[in-house]
Amino acid sequence: MKNKSLIIILFIVIAIGAGGMFLLGSSDDGNSAAKNLSTFAVKRGPLTISVMESGTIKARDQEILKSEVEGRVSILYIIDEGTRVKKGELLVELDGSTLVDRKIDQEIRVQNTEATFIRARENLAVAKNRSKSDVDKAKLKFEFAKQDLEKYIKGEYPNELKKAESNIQLAKERVARSEEKLKWSKRLFSEKFISQTELQTDQLAANKDKVDLEIAENNLSLLEDYTKKRRIAQLESDVNQRRVDLEIAEREAISDVVQAEVDLRAKESEHKRQTSKLEKLEEQIVKTKIYAPGEGLVIYATSAKPGWRGNEEPLDEGREVREREELIYLPTTSSSKVEVGIHETSLDKVRIGLPAKITVDALDGKEFSGKVAKIAPLPDAQRRWMNPDLQVYNAEIYLDSSDDSLRTGMTCMAEIIIERYNDTLYIPIQAVIKVDGKPTVYVLNGDKPEPVTIETGLDNNRMIRVISGLDEGQKVLLTPPLSSGEIKEEGETDDKVKSNIAPAPKENTPRENARGETGTGEKQRRQKGTRQGKRDQTKKPDMSNMTEEQKTKMKERFEKMSPQEKEKMQKQMTGGK
Repeated sequence: MKNKSLIIILFIVIAIGAGGMFLLGSSDDGNSAAKNLSTFAVKRGPLTISVMESGTIKARDQEILKSEVEGRVSILYIIDEGTRVKKGELLVELDGSTLVDRKIDQEIRVQNTEATFIRARENLAVAKNRSKSDVDKAKLKFEFAKQDLEKYIKGEYPNELKKAESNIQLAKERVARSEEKLKWSKRLFSEKFISQTELQTDQLAANKDKVDLEIAENNLSLLEDYTKKRRIAQLESDVNQRRVDLEIAEREAISDVVQAEVDLRAKESEHKRQTSKLEKLEEQIVKTKIYAPGEGLVIYATSAKPGWRGNEEPLDEGREVREREELIYLPTTSSSKVEVGIHETSLDKVRIGLPAKITVDALDGKEFSGKVAKIAPLPDAQRRWMNPDLQVYNAEIYLDSSDDSLRTGMTCMAEIIIERYNDTLYIPIQAVIKVDGKPTVYVLNGDKPEPVTIETGLDNNRMIRVISGLDEGQKVLLTPPLSSGEIKEEGETDDKVKSNIAPAPKENTPRENARGETGTGEKQRRQKGTRQGKRDQTKKPDMSNMTEEQKTKMKERFEKMSPQEKEKMQKQMTGGK
């Protein structure tokens, strides 16, 4: 089948090249050869400017039900496609056995983290109480130390000082009395009133009193010079030590409380995280069953996706589905729309609000009317990824009426009406080229073709509107002579133009059509399709020198043509007959 298609493509290319060479030869033979040129008589009548695109029928308002279960899961049950369901009816049940096992394990983790969290919470309360107790003790010791210092300076030391001074005063009085007594004892001893023993006793008593006085005086000196200083230094050191102990106790209390609070927050966060995982698993288990959000007709997503996106395995029990994969389309209203892709070359014509005619193949070509409702601001990324040279903008056409026979996924042909002219002149677009940047056609004046500059309007890829420059019935060449390839853009010099002119039929000469599109470049030929193919090739290709890649590209180009375009190519190949 592939070889047959390739042969057809090569035959068409050869025929086009041969036809171009024939026309070139005819244009150089003079007036007698002009009669054999392919011409078209300028027509007047109704002309519709439209853009034809294939599309797919979709429900305008629909619920898209997706798999919200993480990872890949198998379908245990799915309702039959085409079933009309009511709200709350089970549509899909996914395998949730793994989730149930994970839920049991997660419940154990939640219980463990909850116990740890409670323990951390109680530890925080204990840490706060212990810290408060330690700080209170340290404060009390600090206060006692200050009181001890103050008590010694204001109480104990004055008392000891007074006691030492009092002892000295008493010792002095005892010395005075003992000396007075000793003096009388000596007089009495001299008069033989007392014995020597009694005198010696009084002498010893006087000496003892003197010693006691010296001791009392020494005690006062020790108190003032040593005991007081040492005692005050010791008490002041105790105060400073207790102050440091208080600061340490306060800092340790803060540290213990902060540590306990951090530990509590960590345990609480872990408990919440595990609880959140459990709740998520419970939600995932719930999502394994998908219920109808309202009444509607069940349509599998794999059946509704057109083109390459429809090459997925059909939905069925046992099939694995991925997360966020579309499963079921559930139309909520009977209103329908058409999704089409508009080529970038037609984007400047199409706008929101334009009317459109929809022809559905599955309904024996039944027609519906609608209006363009949406046009994407950016090209379709998926199609661009498949073919970087293809820029297609997705658009939506809302149908004016509903029909129960329309089904989501039906293919159709949408004709977007750009303009309607009831009475206007028009010619085939292939007859118009640009010379010096102006639309030009070649009109037969007798048997001789002459260039005529015209003013053109919109075209529908087949016919182009003629605003001025031609009259009804005039004959224009469908294939302008190659000498008209002396194209000069605005601002170009004659020398530059002449340097671009190639002698026919040695090589191709780029020509511009009425839109200013050149006829060379693989991308331009691929985008313009049949219209470009009618004007480009002016030389018979050497089939033996064509690579497999070139043959493949030719085949792809031919397969992309619509039946109408293929028919037009055949007419062009046979001279319009």
